[in-house]
Amino acid sequence: MADGDTFFRLDGKVAVVTGGGQGIGEAISRRLAAAGAKVGVFDLSAENANRVASEIGGVPLVGDLTKEADLDRVFAQIGKVDILVNNAGVASRKGRDLPIWDLVREDWEFVLGINVTGLALCCKAVLPGMIERRYGRIVNIASIAGKEGNPKMGPYSASKAAVICLTKSLSKELVGKGDICVNSVSPAVIQTPILDQLNEEQVNMMLSKIPLARTGKPDEVAALVHFLASDECSFTTGFCFDISGGRATY
Repeated sequence: MADGDTFFRLDGKVAVVTGGGQGIGEAISRRLAAAGAKVGVFDLSAENANRVASEIGGVPLVGDLTKEADLDRVFAQIGKVDILVNNAGVASRKGRDLPIWDLVREDWEFVLGINVTGLALCCKAVLPGMIERRYGRIVNIASIAGKEGNPKMGPYSASKAAVICLTKSLSKELVGKGDICVNSVSPAVIQTPILDQLNEEQVNMMLSKIPLARTGKPDEVAALVHFLASDECSFTTGFCFDISGGRATY
């Protein structure tokens, strides 16, 4: 057991946060750095990655997580990874929030390519090293939509359900391979730029389902991720943690 001054400290740990240059990812990057981790701020936007990394003393990692060549370069740049936070995600393609019969194939492939395939490729990149060192923490950012399904958000809802189930599957594959825990987090509406991809009707619909009657804050998600990324999270794996203002309790 750690003493009171070292709870959740991450000194000596290397963390990579995808989508770490804005929104929830930025809040997570800042929180993990404040706890002592060396943070790789992985973002498609060089401007965002460089800004956040320079402010927290981290490492900017610029690339497209759906491209394996970019992932090879990025993870070679950062070296060993103790903590991976798969936060990068999109709500839709070009704001196309439509019923399934009005969607085209590109709408599905764009969202699932980033939210599911990109996440899986990042896990694949870091896990050999975690298994070799017999230590690691992976935190996948899912969504309440992956539990309940939001209307006119079929690709997003399906992708986040896949994230939750992939988390459970991966955690079981890693049993016996050391102190490696894989968990997911399901936020409801969080006040981030991703809301700009949704119309007012959708946002109001989601807010109406939250008993606390407000959007969540990125820092609130970051606090939960901090625990899941720490040594203290050692007997919890394969679980999906609710952070939805009471919308879901399962």
